Amino acid sequence: MTSRSDLKEASLRRILTAGASRLRAEGLSGAAIAPVMQEAGLTHGAFYAHFNNKDELAAAAFRFALLDNRPRWMGQARKESWPGRLLRLGKRYLAMAHRDDLADSCALAALASDAAKSNPGFKKVYEEELRKSLRAICIPPDEGSPIDPARLDDAIAFMALCVGGISLARAVDDPVFSEQILTVCRQAIQRMATPDNESTSNVEVPDHGKG
Repeated sequence: MTSRSDLKEASLRRILTAGASRLRAEGLSGAAIAPVMQEAGLTHGAFYAHFNNKDELAAAAFRFALLDNRPRWMGQARKESWPGRLLRLGKRYLAMAHRDDLADSCALAALASDAAKSNPGFKKVYEEELRKSLRAICIPPDEGSPIDPARLDDAIAFMALCVGGISLARAVDDPVFSEQILTVCRQAIQRMATPDNESTSNVEVPDHGKG
């Protein structure tokens, strides 16, 4: 027999799944209570068993979206060299499949513009999740270890190319120009990952589709 707590947890997951999908596709405006609850297949009243207001829902759904996507994007990063890691992650992020699939895309890119105009509470959540993604890219030896400052700088530049590149590619109308934006951002990541004209011919960059 399913317990009350199990039912509540299941309903929360349905709300967060619906909220995360709508946030990615529509931005913060997508986190309106009524459409999220409708997509989750739950009554409007069930919302208040989990959240007090729309802002709480938006923050929780944003965290959930990244908790879901971040491990899929990172894959086997611990087994890769630093250049190989950046090249693979950049190729996966700056792909046309990722550009075209808003409902399952990176929430950092989907919410960047909205976060800039949002309340301090959501900005704090956005910053916390961005820092988690940067740490995941850098992969320190253990959870409590500091991140190498030079590697963190590279990770910040890498994320700026990824988030900025995918955002611009989605914003323009010309598909050829859109693809060019993705291509030159991937090339910039390659130059950053292999400084001093280091050859990339032996760096394997598998294509696993969108992140």
